[in-house]
Amino acid sequence: MTSLPPLRARPDVTEFLLTRRSRPAKTLAAPRPDRTALEPILAAALRVPDHGKLEPWRLVVLSDAALGRLADLTARMGSARDLDPDKVAKAEAMFRDAPLMVAVIAAPQPSSKVPEIEQTLSAGAVCLGMLNAAQAAGWGANWLTGWMATDRDWLGAGLLLAPGEWVAGFVVIGSETVAPPDRPRPDLARLTEWRNA
Repeated sequence: MTSLPPLRARPDVTEFLLTRRSRPAKTLAAPRPDRTALEPILAAALRVPDHGKLEPWRLVVLSDAALGRLADLTARMGSARDLDPDKVAKAEAMFRDAPLMVAVIAAPQPSSKVPEIEQTLSAGAVCLGMLNAAQAAGWGANWLTGWMATDRDWLGAGLLLAPGEWVAGFVVIGSETVAPPDRPRPDLARLTEWRNA
């Protein structure tokens, strides 16, 4: 095992994190990262806190016909469930219009030491890590969910997930077609307490 280099200040990384903003999925298009460009993004995404080294997540990369199949499934199942037609159309378009999508699968592992909530948070960290890694590589990215992420029938038919597995995020990655305006940022002073006793 190799040792890590010592930490040093990285103001460029701090600036990147302070100014990051997800790119709306509907504004992402081809070209998309190919496998060679995507693999470092995925590797960076998996470098998250993982108490117990359980790896309670995995990735499914979706493109082309796979996205079309999931769009069709979403339309069919959404209509069969009598969901709001606008909601169904939006969910269908999420798959149909994506240049590339990575499903981050939450796959909690049995553990007497690591509660499931910690494993779920680790899966969420994979989603954020993927967003940041994709944007650091110059790609637009957006983290989405929707009713499909936890619908057992959809998960079984669409992604062949095992019972207990679900989607922590559908991360859409592609080329930015328009830079979005910034959005209001959280108020640090209102959301932070400083305690020293």
